[in-house]
Amino acid sequence: MFMRRALCSLLALLLLAPWAAGQDGEGVPAGVKYSATRSADGFDMPVGKPDAVGYYRSRGLIVGRHMGDDWNGNAGGNTDLGAPVYSTAHGLIIYARDARMGWGKTVIIRHAYWDNRRWNYVDSFYTHLHQIFVREGQQARRGQLVGSIGTNRGMYVAHLHFEIRKNLRIGINQGSYRRDLSNYYKPYDFILGRRNLSGGNRRVRVPVDTFRLQARVVDTIGGGSTTRPERPSGQQRSSDFRVNRYSDPLR
Repeated sequence: MFMRRALCSLLALLLLAPWAAGQDGEGVPAGVKYSATRSADGFDMPVGKPDAVGYYRSRGLIVGRHMGDDWNGNAGGNTDLGAPVYSTAHGLIIYARDARMGWGKTVIIRHAYWDNRRWNYVDSFYTHLHQIFVREGQQARRGQLVGSIGTNRGMYVAHLHFEIRKNLRIGINQGSYRRDLSNYYKPYDFILGRRNLSGGNRRVRVPVDTFRLQARVVDTIGGGSTTRPERPSGQQRSSDFRVNRYSDPLR
């Protein structure tokens, strides 16, 4: 009886070992903090969920120039202004504010997914939004409403600019990193190849505090804004702080 129990315990450990392995993933900066989230069980399109019904890609990824997909409503023009934008997969919202510049209102969600016998991490990036309906540190579910399609204050015709990043350091600082496939995935192809994944809906850790934020604190839910510089205690320069407010319990 003892031997049988010992063998059963050993078998259970062997079966669980692959899921425990590689939790730190590849390409994660040293010394960062981690926070809990739910692993992705698959990825969907960010508009017309789950299959982008009613939308078309007006522009895809062009290496060195345009590192994501632009999604437009089939009717064209600004007919999709205010239309819903959804989280592509389960994950943790690590950025939800007005980035200004050419981005405008932006949401970034960090995802963990199991592939090639290890945990992998990517950021999904949603920008030019009209409104943001989530906050930093919040858990996101696959298909959850996170924002609405916008024009970045009339800079563009209404559309969603959407990216999938391999490099967790980029954040809104795209100009500091190579615009190529070493840092980005082709979003449409990435999603099509990962519609359903094993290892989903598990409590896992994702790295946070991996990229710098701008000093300005602008916008969460709705259209309000403030220009108050954000400074953590003990630091003199607001531009030096990193993302670190992910203490919300997993829900």
